[in-house]
Amino acid sequence: HRLRFIVVACATLITAAAVSISGIIGWIGLVIPHFCRMIFGCDYRRIIPSAVIMGGAFLLLVDDLARCMATVEVPIGILTAFVGAPIFAYLLMMGGRRA
Repeated sequence: HRLRFIVVACATLITAAAVSISGIIGWIGLVIPHFCRMIFGCDYRRIIPSAVIMGGAFLLLVDDLARCMATVEVPIGILTAFVGAPIFAYLLMMGGRRA
């Protein structure tokens, strides 16, 4: 029980540090793995590395858009939600049709 508490506490602190630096970008964690599953199938040996690469590439693209869109820098969490919500809705409507 003590080890579990230490692991959960460390994971919480690491997550809090990442969110405090980058803001809330949770749509990437929801959408990108499902998108990778649609492309690469159900083989986790392909899904996990591709989700890491595609998630990073998506975040870099959205960050560049956030910096170049207006005279003021748009928070990246707003753009990831704006782009991720329609994709997530599409994935929900697709359901389990494409596996």
